[in-house]
This record gives sequence, C-alpha cells and structure tokens, in this order.
Amino acid sequence: MTNFLHSLLLQIPDEFKPWAALTLGAIILVGLVLVHGSGIHSILLFHKRSERRLWLGRPHHFEATTLFATSVFLMLSLHIIGVLVWAFVLAHLGLILKADDAIYFCANAYTTLGYGLVDLDPKWRNISPIIGISGLFTFAWTTSALVGVVTGHNRLLEQLVIEREKQLELRAAARKSVGAVRQQEVDAERTSRMKNEKDHEAGGVRGRFENWREENREIEAMRETERAKIAEIRQKEREDEDKLGPGMPPAK
Repeated sequence: MTNFLHSLLLQIPDEFKPWAALTLGAIILVGLVLVHGSGIHSILLFHKRSERRLWLGRPHHFEATTLFATSVFLMLSLHIIGVLVWAFVLAHLGLILKADDAIYFCANAYTTLGYGLVDLDPKWRNISPIIGISGLFTFAWTTSALVGVVTGHNRLLEQLVIEREKQLELRAAARKSVGAVRQQEVDAERTSRMKNEKDHEAGGVRGRFENWREENREIEAMRETERAKIAEIRQKEREDEDKLGPGMPPAK
C-alpha cells in the first residue's frame, strides 16, 4: 500500500507537487481540527458532568484532583493522536521512510519547534507549515478549553474546603453526642449495679441469683438502647454529610 501511494505521488508533475502538498495538507488539517474539536467537546462534557456530581454531597478532594488530571491527560492525548495521524500519512505516502523519523518530524512541525534534523523532499515541504498551522489551531482550542477547566476546578476546590470544614463540624458534633450517650449509659449502669448490690444483701442465695439475672437483663437492655441511639446519631450525621453540597453553581 505504501509503495502504491508513493508511486502515485511520483506521477504528479514536479511543478504541481507543491500545490498537491498544500491541498493534501489542508484536507488532513481540516479533518484533524474537526476530530480535535469533537474530542474537546466530549472532554468538556465529561468534566462538567463529573464536576456537577462532586458539587453534591460529601467533599471529595482526591476525586476532584483525579478528574482534573484525567481531563488534562485526555487533552494531551488528542495532540498525540494528531501527531501520529500526520506521521502515519507521511510514512504511508513514502515522504519519510522511517516511522520514528516521521513521528519526530511531525512532532517538531506540530509544535512549531522546527529543529530540522529530519526534512521532507523540497517539492513536498509545503506540508510542514500546514502541520504547524494544525498545531496552532488545536493548541489554541485546547488552551481555551483548559482555561474553563482550570477555572471550574479552582471554584470546586474552594467549595470543597468549605464543605470539608462543615463535614468536620458535623463529625465533631456526632462524636460529642455519642460520648454523651455512652456516659449516660455508664452512669445508668453504675446506678443499677449499686441498687442491685443493696438488694443482694437483703435476699438469700436464690434471691441473689435472681437479682443477678435481672441486673444482667437491665444492663443488656441499657446497652442495646445505647447502641441504637449511637447508630441513630451516626446515621443522621451521614445523612447530613450527604446534604452538604450546594449544587452546581451558575457559570460566571
């Protein structure tokens, strides 16, 4: 296939090859920009939906950082794909013989570095500035999208700090309530034991055994009540944490 395409290009008269290079480059440029735009749109949708989820409920700092890193990586992947597409075309057209040389050349042209260690045939070198123009277009598009992503990420982090403070307050209040319930249970248990000790002194062996069984039942009932109250406090604290997020704010 590569030999066929290369032989097909050789059939183009030399005086038309620069124009053919411009035409070929323009077609690939338009296609890449369209694909890049679709990719950027998909990344922004993904980021917006995930960000909206993080604005609700408990604060998730790690998830927010992971979302930002994922969005940046996906944007970088679009540019890597663009370089590989250019390299694939040049290599399969036979304009650059080695694939790694094609990737190196396209990466330099795409980022407008232009080291010039690998070059095209003079009749086809018009493709080089077209690759550079495609990089300028796509980098500009990515930059504009990245500004929105960074702005949204900063707003999310600011809100997560506020929500984290509220979360810590809720947990501190829950711990205080749990401590109070446990202290009440300890006091009630101590009172029950002291009362039963007096009853033990007044009764015989059988009476003491019955009082001991009754004491254990009372203490177990107290502890069961304590566990139920603690579970209720913790459940309420979790529900309050789930209600922390204010929801996605309107875009500024």
